[in-house]
Amino acid sequence: MSAVTTFHDFRTAPAPTRLRLTRRGRIVFFGIPVMLLVAALLSLAGFLNSPAKASDSQAQLQPPVAVSVTVQPGQSLWGIAGAAAPERDPRDVIAEIIQLNDLRGGRIQPGQQLFVPAN
Repeated sequence: MSAVTTFHDFRTAPAPTRLRLTRRGRIVFFGIPVMLLVAALLSLAGFLNSPAKASDSQAQLQPPVAVSVTVQPGQSLWGIAGAAAPERDPRDVIAEIIQLNDLRGGRIQPGQQLFVPAN
């Protein structure tokens, strides 16, 4: 029996092969970073184009003036809102009363002290 032996010369390294990407690989390799960059740029553009703006004038920066009112028997938020600001829509005034007093469900009781906008 004859044994054939081949010897490899280890002193010479094989030539490096070039990395080849498939179409899907190119999309993943280049597409995902591009999408992340676009998302970051859009977010940055949103922050730069919409600065925080509290109000247009100094009058709008003043806190609303409120007076204290005691709820009488038979009174409702609608009646209190109508008496406090007859020139305004009662629904808007009721919303302000609820917000000023942190009312849950809009329920009031006789004898309760409420802050009512004085505008």
